[in-house]
Amino acid sequence: MSAHTEDPIRVLIADDQPLLRASFRLLIDLTPDLVVVGEAGTGAEAVAAAERDHPDVVLMDIRMPDLDGIEATRLICTSPTTAATKVLILTTFDIDEYVFQALRAGAGGFLLKDVEPDDLLAAIRTVAAGEALLAPAVTRRLIAHFVGRPEPVARPLGSLDGVTDRELEVLSLVGQGLSNAEITGRLGLSLATVKTHVSRLLAKLHARDRAQLVIVAYETGLVALKQPKGVGRETGKLAGPSGPSDRPRG
Repeated sequence: MSAHTEDPIRVLIADDQPLLRASFRLLIDLTPDLVVVGEAGTGAEAVAAAERDHPDVVLMDIRMPDLDGIEATRLICTSPTTAATKVLILTTFDIDEYVFQALRAGAGGFLLKDVEPDDLLAAIRTVAAGEALLAPAVTRRLIAHFVGRPEPVARPLGSLDGVTDRELEVLSLVGQGLSNAEITGRLGLSLATVKTHVSRLLAKLHARDRAQLVIVAYETGLVALKQPKGVGRETGKLAGPSGPSDRPRG
């Protein structure tokens, strides 16, 4: 977000439909804590505008001319000059490969374009704050779509070396679409402790945000194992009566 909490969240709108851009601009500019700093009709324009205007959040369409929203997202999220900018995908498509690719490119989450106005505004604030970047229900649908693919595991399980057993539990539940509050109830931990585990997972796995933790959980097979507790790296068996420890594995 902006350097001072009282400053409005700066939003860039990237969509190839002028009517939609105008509608989003009107809605956002009528909201006291948000302000539109620019518009883009192509992916290339979105990248240039992000570099020029330094928005906190980009509302990004997927299918745009010149450069699609996925590649524009990747360029924005990997450039040192715009790495702090968050990207929220807006699409007319439901869960599909485009959305998955966008999340891997660095997008913090996505919404369908028929979202309710209040939900869109809330999503912008959430993404800007770096909090729960995918609604649990959306996460569950994303995982349900990809878990049935023939070869879901893309990362070696060794990529989880250094992650503690407790953090594996949390990662598995994040991958299943549970919110921090739901994880708190499932594991009997405080909300502050769950947030700490999530923060450590972000750092250890070099994940940009919660959305990428979901992808890691999927690609390493934690979600496919469907084990809500005590997911073992080699066997996938439940932990023993003493429960998981915080000792790093591997």
